[in-house]
Amino acid sequence: MSGVMKRMGMIFRAKANKALDRAEDPRETLDYSYQKQLELLQKVRRGVADVATSRKRLELQLNQLQKQSSTLEDQGRKALALGREDLAREALSRRAALQQQVSDLETQHQTLQGEEEKLTLAAQRLQAKVDAFRTRKETIKATYTAAEAQTRIGEAFSGISEEMGDVGMAIQRAEDKTAQLQARAGAIDELLASGALDDSSGLAKDDIQTELDRLSGGTDVELELQRMKAELAGGSSGSAQPAIEGGQGQGQVQRHDAPRFDKQ
Repeated sequence: MSGVMKRMGMIFRAKANKALDRAEDPRETLDYSYQKQLELLQKVRRGVADVATSRKRLELQLNQLQKQSSTLEDQGRKALALGREDLAREALSRRAALQQQVSDLETQHQTLQGEEEKLTLAAQRLQAKVDAFRTRKETIKATYTAAEAQTRIGEAFSGISEEMGDVGMAIQRAEDKTAQLQARAGAIDELLASGALDDSSGLAKDDIQTELDRLSGGTDVELELQRMKAELAGGSSGSAQPAIEGGQGQGQVQRHDAPRFDKQ
């Protein structure tokens, strides 16, 4: 069970790492790193300012103590001149205590001054590194952008990019459907022409049937025309004979006009 869990964990980490690689933009990562370095540099500068402020406060305290020490020394000298040895001794005792404080403050001042120098040097070195990183960052970003643009242009020309691939697939599908429709239309035309497909409406005819209908129609017209000519000829002879015979018996001749048929 532990082996299965380890394997699942490894697969999950591998997939997560791959997803992060796809989502990561090196330019954004470089900008984030540069921002963090600027924040660190700002902290170092604030540290230098704090140490310098403390050093300055010690210097002010040292000046005050030294002034007090000088004042006590003058007071002791004046008291001794006036014969007040006790006052002179008290003034010198206080001056000795002040001198001890001055010595301690001078030691702290030297320590702070050393720390300030170290921080100042560290800030200068860090500033140089940040400047170098910024120059390198911009160079890498420009190179990456150019390479990305060149890759996209190459993919567009070669047709292997995702967008061009989709367009190519759409064109291929359209061409396939067009070819399929053309083939289907040609097959239907051939089947209709051969008579393999019956037209339920009775309107569609092939070339042979059309020719037969034309010939049959022409024959019917000729037969009808011959029949009408025969009827006209027979009708004219049958109506003229009784008129002549009647005229001889009655002494007069009756004229009958034969019907006329316009031949179109």
